[in-house]
Amino acid sequence: MIKRFTSLSVFILFFNFSLVLAQEITVEKIWKNYEFVDYGVEGFRSMNDGNYYSKLSSIDGKKGITKHHFVKNKKEIILHPKYLKGIHIENYSFNRDESKILIKTNITPIYRHSYTAIYYLFDLKTKTIKALDEKHSPQTLAEYSPDGKKVSYIHENNLYIKDIASGEITQITNDGKKNEMINGTTDWVYEEEFGFIKAYGWAPDSKHIAYLKFNEKHVKEFTMIYFNDLYPEPYTFKYPKAGDDNSIVTLHLFSLDKNKTQEITLEDYEYIPRLKWSDKDNELIVQTLNRHQNFLKYHLIKITDENQITQGVFYSEKSDTYIDIDDNLRILNDGKHILRTSDKDGFTHIYRLSFTGEQKQITKGEWDVIELLGIDDKNEYIYYTSSENGAINKSLYKITIEGKKKQCIGKKEGYTDASFSNGMKYFIKTYSDANTPPDISLCNNNGKEIKTLEDNSHLKQKLKKYKLSPKEFFTLNGAETPLNAWIIKPLQFDSSKQYPVYINIYGGPGHNTVTNQWGGFNYMYHQLLAQKGYIVVSVDPRGTMYRGRDFKKSTYLQLGKLELEDFIHIAKELGKLPFIDRKRIGIMGWSYGGFMTSLAMTKGADYFKMGIAVAPVTNWRFYDNIYTERFMRTPKENEKGYDDNSPLNHARKLKGKYLLIHGSGDDNVHYQNTMEMIKNLVKYDKQFDLFIYPNKNHGIYGGNTRNHLYKMMLEYTLKNL
Repeated sequence: MIKRFTSLSVFILFFNFSLVLAQEITVEKIWKNYEFVDYGVEGFRSMNDGNYYSKLSSIDGKKGITKHHFVKNKKEIILHPKYLKGIHIENYSFNRDESKILIKTNITPIYRHSYTAIYYLFDLKTKTIKALDEKHSPQTLAEYSPDGKKVSYIHENNLYIKDIASGEITQITNDGKKNEMINGTTDWVYEEEFGFIKAYGWAPDSKHIAYLKFNEKHVKEFTMIYFNDLYPEPYTFKYPKAGDDNSIVTLHLFSLDKNKTQEITLEDYEYIPRLKWSDKDNELIVQTLNRHQNFLKYHLIKITDENQITQGVFYSEKSDTYIDIDDNLRILNDGKHILRTSDKDGFTHIYRLSFTGEQKQITKGEWDVIELLGIDDKNEYIYYTSSENGAINKSLYKITIEGKKKQCIGKKEGYTDASFSNGMKYFIKTYSDANTPPDISLCNNNGKEIKTLEDNSHLKQKLKKYKLSPKEFFTLNGAETPLNAWIIKPLQFDSSKQYPVYINIYGGPGHNTVTNQWGGFNYMYHQLLAQKGYIVVSVDPRGTMYRGRDFKKSTYLQLGKLELEDFIHIAKELGKLPFIDRKRIGIMGWSYGGFMTSLAMTKGADYFKMGIAVAPVTNWRFYDNIYTERFMRTPKENEKGYDDNSPLNHARKLKGKYLLIHGSGDDNVHYQNTMEMIKNLVKYDKQFDLFIYPNKNHGIYGGNTRNHLYKMMLEYTLKNL
């Protein structure tokens, strides 16, 4: 019998045929071959005049530095690799008149942000290169003085200055010693929780350097074991856990003319999380916090023309919970005002603050400013990003310094980052959305695109060869309020069938997983799960970002409680949907997400069939004091808050399949957390699965590690969910 094909049957035949032809996503393609990598613009630097920028470029097959006009099609080679004598540039910076380049190479990470490196000085006029300091090597945090005549740097916890013309080296500090005294850079906990490592800076007159000194003699030590040789090696570092002693941090000022250092005494404080010089005047702003991190002070320190020092607190702010430290501080050219952000009106907004304490709120509304990007002093415009168009989006805006003429200068939906030129005439825009890799373009300060620098067309073309299911955003009812969520469905989704659900979470302060931006390798892994027949979901519970102060700080003193209530309610809500198999709901998280996964599989065990916890905190007593006490205060002050939501104390309730994964060299969330969880699970005769990556840190990467990790998690999911 001859069959007639209707248009519908032809479509179905073609659709199924196209699925057969579509390439398959594999873990190896994501994490071994890195086939889905996206590119940026490497080494972008605005030049002094604001009309040109420089970047790292391939020249004759090797890295050099090129100079480009922001608008015109002009390009020239600043540094040809033939002059580098085989030295590989990894990063670079100019002196003030752009006649010399400081080259950074052989970068070796220490912790999340800290590193050592080998620095070289290159003279653009003579085309000569020489090591910064061969005797005191390697170094870190090297930079030119504002007048470009000297270079400062740190070696083995001491601060040095080199005079470029004479080659003379001055050692400013002499007491630097590992695990005892640090000068000019930060200790582990400041680096991790205040997010900075450069704890020194030049005054604009190039005659003074302010720096922090960390006395960590009384901070308790933590030891990790590295398995490298016949006898494993211990690595010991200072790590203050919740309730324990911090480094004693003091502020110092070194005068080059006098070759003398003096300590600047500040009012009562526990932390000095930021210091910043004015670009014009010898004015230094220092921020201090108390131990509870709910009382912030701004200190103004001035060096007069007579070389006298004056100081005082010109502003303070208190909170019922805690105050976040960020980099949203700008000193205005008038030398009398600063811009800063605060959530004191319920949402994070920009304020102009005078050195006499007067203030004016610049932005207003029920949305958060995300980042203060800069000030166009000439035209008196402020540039910033915000969540005005929803917490899943990051949009770019400009507004006058008086809070008028606000306008969005990019797409309202999606995620926009911007890096401005000197003078704020141009900026490099990086834009993506949840299903589109980043576009990097050059724009003028009104947001008009001038040219594309990188469109990641290679990746976009590659993705067309795969059948991808779009990431879709929606809201899902939590325990008390609607929550932002995204979902990726299997390609041949059939609402009449039931599917297992894989919930990817973080859930903690400071990070959202539900964002309308390109997710990179994780996005592709979630597509792989959808390809295998899973619905993938992510939700931001109470305690996450960009929905105002009260939403974010609702979890104060009880980390894990409200978040778990939300995740349980989410599981219930998902289970009501006709196309979801409520008996096959799994959950996976890393770090704070591992903490929440462990809680979900114990305290919330009735709702989750499978859980994968990577590098989890299992009791906040084991974590560092700055982060933990910010949200929980000390264990002595808040014993119930620490104990009620510790997965250790709910281990006896474990149900379902539970996989614990940790790196034994995790300096952040210590392997101790998993060991203690194991002890309690064994105590209550609970069966579980475990994998330890020897010597790997919190990121669990290097070599074939990520490929192995994700392949293992995929196989575990396929078997148990």
